[in-house]
Amino acid sequence: MQNLHDPAVIKDILSRHGFTFSKKLGQNFLINPTVCPRIAELGGAREGSGIIEIGPGIGVLTNELCKRAEKVVAIELDSRLIPILGETLSEHKNLKVINADVLGLDLKKLVDDELKGLEVSVCANLPYYITSPIIMKLLQDRLPIKAITTMVQREAAQRLCAPLGSRESGAVTVAVEFYSEAEKLFDVSRGSFMPSPQVDSSVIRLAIRENTPDVGDEALFFRIVRGIFTLRRKTVLNALSGSMGIDKPAALRVLERAGIEPTLRPEELDMQSLAALCRAYVEECAG
Repeated sequence: MQNLHDPAVIKDILSRHGFTFSKKLGQNFLINPTVCPRIAELGGAREGSGIIEIGPGIGVLTNELCKRAEKVVAIELDSRLIPILGETLSEHKNLKVINADVLGLDLKKLVDDELKGLEVSVCANLPYYITSPIIMKLLQDRLPIKAITTMVQREAAQRLCAPLGSRESGAVTVAVEFYSEAEKLFDVSRGSFMPSPQVDSSVIRLAIRENTPDVGDEALFFRIVRGIFTLRRKTVLNALSGSMGIDKPAALRVLERAGIEPTLRPEELDMQSLAALCRAYVEECAG
């Protein structure tokens, strides 16, 4: 196995394959030798496990996953990296590489076809520009997975793992809390990558909930959440009225039914209050 933590080795491999980094795809390859083993261990790669990796790059994390897991399915968007992965990971027979955009894949079918009977988790070093859409797809597809362990920009980690009711929380925080229990595992400095990004990163783990909160109409719940958080600096009364297209007297009645003080800000509401808001909206406005 080539030393994929050595910048000189990486440059040689990339040069032989005519590869150049794409800023558009947010490509930064991990070279810190201590990081990937920790992600693999904390991400659930072990005997009897199946791992979906998103964005394997040149295979540094993939190598650690393959050494531990029963099977690894790596999804890589950039077709230029497929022959490179064929070289760097040739020793692993428990790996399947798929050249595709994860946002367009039927991941339930992938799990059923490739990882059936295994305890499935997701590991990823996600490009910063597309972190939220990928995480939301993984959560909303309700995959039969145990957890998502991923590296994200440190500021994104703070938002994703923020407690509801705090200033850092937003609509994506609500969604993460709805589907999972989030925790930050450890930080990773910008110097751990090649090329080095302008920001530091964090590894987070989202443990998937067996049962999601009872909010009544789930689609309506997320429509309300997205709506009020677009007006998060307004009072919840004004945010609900403005985002849902109802007059203030109707919005006030909804809030009274939900037991929510109308002068609160949307960012101050916890999951119980948001669920009550959705149920109250149905009772007051659905008819």
